[in-house]
Amino acid sequence: MHEMSYMGPRAFNHDQSNDAEAEYDRLRDLARQEASKRNSCFQRSQEAYTSGDGAAAKELSEQGKSHGRKMEDLNKQASEFIFRENNANGRVEPDTIDLHGQFVEEAEEILEERIKYAKAHGQNHLHVIVGKGNHSANHVQKIKPRVEKVCRELGLQYTTEDNAGRIYINLTGGPADGGHGGYTPSHGQHQYPAQQQHQHHGQQQQHHGQQQQNQDPVEQVVNAVLPRVMRKLEKACCVVM
Repeated sequence: MHEMSYMGPRAFNHDQSNDAEAEYDRLRDLARQEASKRNSCFQRSQEAYTSGDGAAAKELSEQGKSHGRKMEDLNKQASEFIFRENNANGRVEPDTIDLHGQFVEEAEEILEERIKYAKAHGQNHLHVIVGKGNHSANHVQKIKPRVEKVCRELGLQYTTEDNAGRIYINLTGGPADGGHGGYTPSHGQHQYPAQQQHQHHGQQQQHHGQQQQNQDPVEQVVNAVLPRVMRKLEKACCVVM
């Protein structure tokens, strides 16, 4: 079975309403219940198969897969909900992403997509809020090591900021300077290759590119990332008899 690693019980990085916190907890709790039912079905399916009852084994396996799909859908809802809450306009700066409340696998996919978005829109750095691990089991930071892994795989320099719960990433390929770089919007002096190529396309493609630039980065990340996360987990969590 494949289980996602959780960052810790404190999912919000701001003063949230009780209703918002309750909704997030409700979704994650329901997902855990479905995971427990899934595991029970798969265990009983294996027992039935071992005892020679193939029909019961198949039925229990299908029930387990159904519970697994429900679990994934609930986790998707929770991930979307907390990401929008923590990254809403006014809660973080345009060059910052908050990964509080995400499972490690969710955080990795979200960060990769956010880096793509930042580069395409002329940002030369990104601040990533990963948490200090104060609310995780044994106070161990879980998101930070995965963020560092993503940076190494992408060849990006990074450094822990004075606030140990934040990481500064240099998106230009140069050295990380501790988080003192400037934010360059898409209409600034520096242009990335995707933007330079964009200037040579026709009017229709320019219009399409402008629509992409105007899209809310939170919504773009949510729409691009979460379906991919769920597909990956679906392949990993299901037992095939």
